[in-house]
Amino acid sequence: MKEHQINKAIHFFLFLLVAAVCNSQAKTTVHASVDKTSILIGEQINFVIEANIPENEPIGFFSPDSIAHFEFLQKGKIDTANTTKGTILKQLFRITSFDSGQWVIPSYSLPQGENLKTDSIIINVGFMPMDSTKDYNDIKEIIEVNAKSERDWTWYYIGGGLLLLLLIIYGLTKKKKKKEQELAEVAGKVIDPYTEALEQLEKLQRENLPAKDGSKQYYSRLTDIFRVYVEKKKNIHSLQQTTDDLVTQLRSLHLEQEQYDQLSQALRLSDFVKFAKYIPTEPDNRNVFDTIKNSIQVIEKKSVISAAPQSNP
Repeated sequence: MKEHQINKAIHFFLFLLVAAVCNSQAKTTVHASVDKTSILIGEQINFVIEANIPENEPIGFFSPDSIAHFEFLQKGKIDTANTTKGTILKQLFRITSFDSGQWVIPSYSLPQGENLKTDSIIINVGFMPMDSTKDYNDIKEIIEVNAKSERDWTWYYIGGGLLLLLLIIYGLTKKKKKKEQELAEVAGKVIDPYTEALEQLEKLQRENLPAKDGSKQYYSRLTDIFRVYVEKKKNIHSLQQTTDDLVTQLRSLHLEQEQYDQLSQALRLSDFVKFAKYIPTEPDNRNVFDTIKNSIQVIEKKSVISAAPQSNP
């Protein structure tokens, strides 16, 4: 009787052990994430999808090729990591959007199971916040113009050709002398990047390019003045970098957070004007100009303070 009870207990224990093992088998899990949920137009997002697949499950992965309202800038390789419990697959996508609004990165499912879906992610895309204390200038309507009648351009071509010939002759005769003068000026004068940047800013302001439909040229020259200054003053090779890479390097200047944020927004707004057909307002023109100029002055002041000799206590 006692032996029969022991056998029943052993069988019951084995049944519980088998049930526990069956229930403890791992299941495939999937996950999607982004590093930002609110961005400015043209700003980049890192979108990561991941699958954790146990040994007893078939291997498969997502294949996103397009997302509505977003553009793929970079598709990373699928990283594979083998663990004691299975395989982890991960892939990074760098995306951006030039459409303002609230958009959704949809959920993705693995081919081996429709129920294995990532969560959808909401992304807010907008413009730089406008200053409500300043006047707002609406976009002007298209102005129709009457087509001009065709004219004979022959004499214009002849005159242009003669003028070009005279300029070539003049340039050849003056080239040597001009080169000698430039070499003498460079040898006798060290150009101060700070003074040069302020002179260029004053010249740009006097030209008033935005009022002459020259917004792209205005913002391009503004950013070039800043890039040249930080390259000469801080040895930051800014002319060969994208705006995002430059903004990352500017952290080494240890600016105040508010100053750094304003400068980053000013540089990105300049990109929107040059590449995304964004039409800036008059307050935008003033704010970006003032931010660039003030940033140069702050960087120069920090450089002077750091270069000053420290007195011994």
